[in-house]
Amino acid sequence: MIKYSTMKKVLLIVFLFCFAATLQARDGKYVKRVFNAQNGLSLNYVILYPENFNPEQKYPVLLFLHGSGERGNDNESQLIHGGELMRTTDELANVIVIVPQCPLYATWTFTGGAYPEESVENPVEAATKELIDSFIKLGFADSQRIYGTGLSMGGIGILDMAIRYPDYFAAIEPICGGVNPKRCSQYKGRTAFRFFHGSDDPAVNPDGSRLANKALIEAGRESSLVEYPGVKHGSWNNAFAEPDFLSWLLKH
Repeated sequence: MIKYSTMKKVLLIVFLFCFAATLQARDGKYVKRVFNAQNGLSLNYVILYPENFNPEQKYPVLLFLHGSGERGNDNESQLIHGGELMRTTDELANVIVIVPQCPLYATWTFTGGAYPEESVENPVEAATKELIDSFIKLGFADSQRIYGTGLSMGGIGILDMAIRYPDYFAAIEPICGGVNPKRCSQYKGRTAFRFFHGSDDPAVNPDGSRLANKALIEAGRESSLVEYPGVKHGSWNNAFAEPDFLSWLLKH
């Protein structure tokens, strides 16, 4: 029988062999890949490695979930909003950035047009978590410093993941998202939450963020809401411009 430590070393060697051309000092370029999940779903994603990447070290991971308009199979559109910020900022110089692309007719999580009290994990969500877990198993992703953010459909998705896996994320920042507040009132995990939403959002009702934030605070969790008066659905532009948008995540 092969010991777990030996198996992990074998997996790491295979990983380095397959992707040696990409494991070098960060050059600000996303690397395109496809993750084949156990449920049969092939998930497109791009990854940005830290500067001077060393697979023997552990790094924080930032997971970014895009909105519905960036779905597809080109493995590029998911970077339309936020991609340049994550690629160029020095704050993420030592962070692994992972940006999957949701298939065209799918969503990150089941919503059914509303926020159900009990949400069932869908195949894309399961594949996304398995993708992050695969880097944790390789040993260079710090399981205690997994961060998440997302906008619109992705804001809903990152919230669902955080509630579903209560001790998985250190902190998340959902932008114009939402989740059933009853799920938040029962939340007992360690994740810190910071919501962003435009007060006049016609696409995703800001009450989704307001009520979720209120429920988390009443449950004794760390949560806050940044609401932009008069701003409609594009509140991610305001959120990305916040001087502590990334530093707030990384301090947890």
